[in-house]
Amino acid sequence: MDLGYNNRRCLITASTGGLGFAIARAMAREGATVVINGRSVETIDRAITRLSAEVPAAKLEAAVGNSGTRDGCDELIANCPDVDVLVVNLGIYEAVDIYKAGDDRWYELIEVNVMSGVRLARHYLPKMLARDAGRVVFMASESGINPAPEMPAYSATKTMQLSLARNLAETTKGTNVTVNSVLPGPCSTEGVADLIAGLYPGVPTPEAERRFVAENRPTSLIQRLSRPEEVADFVTFLGSSRTGIVNGSALRIDGGLIRTVM
Repeated sequence: MDLGYNNRRCLITASTGGLGFAIARAMAREGATVVINGRSVETIDRAITRLSAEVPAAKLEAAVGNSGTRDGCDELIANCPDVDVLVVNLGIYEAVDIYKAGDDRWYELIEVNVMSGVRLARHYLPKMLARDAGRVVFMASESGINPAPEMPAYSATKTMQLSLARNLAETTKGTNVTVNSVLPGPCSTEGVADLIAGLYPGVPTPEAERRFVAENRPTSLIQRLSRPEEVADFVTFLGSSRTGIVNGSALRIDGGLIRTVM
């Protein structure tokens, strides 16, 4: 199936590693021009070198800018003024007791996890609407519907992100532009590995992951962490030209973790 990525520029925020890198790799394999984004030239160069080795025909561009800050968003936009596909991937999380997280920590998560998407969509989405073509994908989480007890602030920001994406989708009515969210379950990225290691210090990684799923996500039907490439393939399909009838949706790719019909 041709997903129609040739001659399309795709920006994935925070794509020098983790899930963002996996999405960048999947889109590069489909022939897209992929904009690798990170906080520094050095981290972007390393990611481009790695991705070029894995996908020799990859068409890659670099755009420095920490989209988790106002100034960083401005820098990113200056380095990448227009795109056909925007994947709002940047996000931070940590395990913290709801009674111990201070105001500053809550504000930081809102700034990074919510305002980054607000600022970037405010710039790129009107351009997509003007040419009647484009895709915006928010990387939300199953925690936005099924709050994670170990990550209350993160869960709250992901619920906000789902609302934001739906509101933005309402502005696309009658066009060929779509805005959707995806809700992955826990994924075996470097960041999640660090989170699990902190929850189960000294426990070997396979056993720690098994215990994390069993104890913290017991309703999972796959009973394992998802793999980055599994999530990336779904996001790549959603961002393609084949999904024009999918708009304003929060799409669960959580391994059956959320126990509701809808």
